[in-house]
Amino acid sequence: MTHFADRLAARVEATESVLCVGLDPRLPFPSDCHRGLRDDRSGLARAMERYCLGLIEAVEPFAAAVKPQVAFFEALGGYGLTALERVSAAAAERGLPVIADAKRGDIASTAAAYAAAWLEPRPGGEPPLADALTVNPYLGADSLEPFTAACREHGRGLYVLVRTSNPGSADVQGLETPDGPVWQSVAALVAAADTAPVAACGLSAIGAVVGLTQPAALATIRRLLPRAPLLLPGLGVQGGDPGAARAAYASHPAGALVVAARSVIEVWRGDPGDWRSAVAAAAQEHRRTTWNVASHAPA
Repeated sequence: MTHFADRLAARVEATESVLCVGLDPRLPFPSDCHRGLRDDRSGLARAMERYCLGLIEAVEPFAAAVKPQVAFFEALGGYGLTALERVSAAAAERGLPVIADAKRGDIASTAAAYAAAWLEPRPGGEPPLADALTVNPYLGADSLEPFTAACREHGRGLYVLVRTSNPGSADVQGLETPDGPVWQSVAALVAAADTAPVAACGLSAIGAVVGLTQPAALATIRRLLPRAPLLLPGLGVQGGDPGAARAAYASHPAGALVVAARSVIEVWRGDPGDWRSAVAAAAQEHRRTTWNVASHAPA
């Protein structure tokens, strides 16, 4: 069992990429994904699976990781979750770390069940469904404990929501307290929860989600969490500036992954050419832009 951060660092080094492609499979899918399928939940789940498998094939040379957005799969019930398992397995077979974007958060036995579902080996000897998971810390420190235990025991990773990319994040995360904004207190909570051993690459398994649209927060969060891997959503449609990621990098480029979803996976819409080629070209361009920032960031 290798440390999550070392697996991620090896992938970043091999691909010279810090791009994480968000697999947010929104309808409509390319027409060839629907061929021969029924227009019901089972058929839509199969079309979603075909679409995501095509996306994985297209972005593999250019992506450091993929981030399936679990909600789109859950919307199709058991069929969708079966599709998610197959998509995650296909990414793993191609050497792509899978970050499940589920934003789970609960306490006691429920949190333990969530950790088992995503981060622990499954019955029958099957590997965990994901390499890492996004979690919501707003139930407090005890809500993180089952997840951090899974990281220690099974070589998995965690990305805790700290300062998210959506405009409404200011409603709670930006509230001022005597100790500063709420998101700084959450960053301190993450630091206290980080009891997993540090990887050989110098990074922890316990990371944070920080929107690329929040450049003023990035340098502060990197100071508060010097060894945490960061997940930076917001590139592309949300308007995040890739140059803002410069402050996020620590001793290793794997210290921050820049997330792009729609600007990669939906770039084919309105393009009469091959949709996989369009996706690959967009991923290649995002990889070039983000790697230029990561490889030139000050140590």
